[in-house]
Amino acid sequence: MSPHVTPLRWGLVGPGTIARRFADALTVVPGARLTAVYGGRPSHAEAFAAHWPATVHHELAALLADPQVDAVYVATPHSAHAEAIAAALDAGKPVLCEKPLVATAAQARAVVALAGERRVFLMEALWSRFLPSWQQLRAWIEAGEIGTVHTVQGTFCLRLPFDPASRLFAPALAGGALLDIGVYALSLAQWVIQAQGSGEPEGFDVAGRLAPTGVDLHLATQLRWAGGAVAQFVIGFDGAADNACRIHGQRGTITLQPNFWECTRVTLQRRGEPEQTLELPFRHNGFEYQIEAATACIAAGQMENAAMPLAQTLAVAELSDAMRQRLGVRYPFE
Repeated sequence: MSPHVTPLRWGLVGPGTIARRFADALTVVPGARLTAVYGGRPSHAEAFAAHWPATVHHELAALLADPQVDAVYVATPHSAHAEAIAAALDAGKPVLCEKPLVATAAQARAVVALAGERRVFLMEALWSRFLPSWQQLRAWIEAGEIGTVHTVQGTFCLRLPFDPASRLFAPALAGGALLDIGVYALSLAQWVIQAQGSGEPEGFDVAGRLAPTGVDLHLATQLRWAGGAVAQFVIGFDGAADNACRIHGQRGTITLQPNFWECTRVTLQRRGEPEQTLELPFRHNGFEYQIEAATACIAAGQMENAAMPLAQTLAVAELSDAMRQRLGVRYPFE
């Protein structure tokens, strides 16, 4: 049974693959519906709107001026996020924007400041954080089931064909593994360690390899916290891995089973006790949980979501910038 959700009409910016999953999830959220679509290529927007009936706007300003749009979901390439977010906030429209929220820390600081000035809701759509498996992980950590966490270890590696024009590899589109998939790892580590009262990491090590276009193709990183906790991840577009994530504590281990960012199985293994694995399937496709979380905040007049606060989004943006700089990745729009 889904929770009660206040009706909300969504306008969608960037009708691509991820947007289709969002639109599909809207169909199972009570009261939610897609009412308007804007895309840079009109034919794509029209094809999208034909599948999920909605008004097609050929200008972003027209979508933002549409009285049938209560909130905006942004799913363009990363490089276009900041512009779309700022326009929506200026129009007074609450925003849920795909991860990463924006491409650089400077952009993150700017849009977060604007949201505060306009007093309009803004949230990074890091859908994994709201999944039942991740919520169970957090509950076990907060209950002290494995004691104090000392290590987070995981992989997020995909074998993808190199295409210099793809948003994944093009510098002008803010390509690279760190921004596209590494955000899941950095955000998870931050969220897990902060659950036990720690702040942001005090340092990091990173090494990697660049694609021919100059964006990061592969990287290995270790984050360090005061008190000794560490997080270690290998992230890349150039190979395979088990793509699980293991959280080790004084008394045991919690495992987000593969693939950790979309997992429906989570395991608790306490030293000397039988392993406990929970199957926690999505109610639909997994995006419904973040939609409901954002909707509840918007209905309550809140400026951000307590489970995905803007301070954490800013901190990960700053960390991502520092890692990219150390790897030698630069975007032409910086």
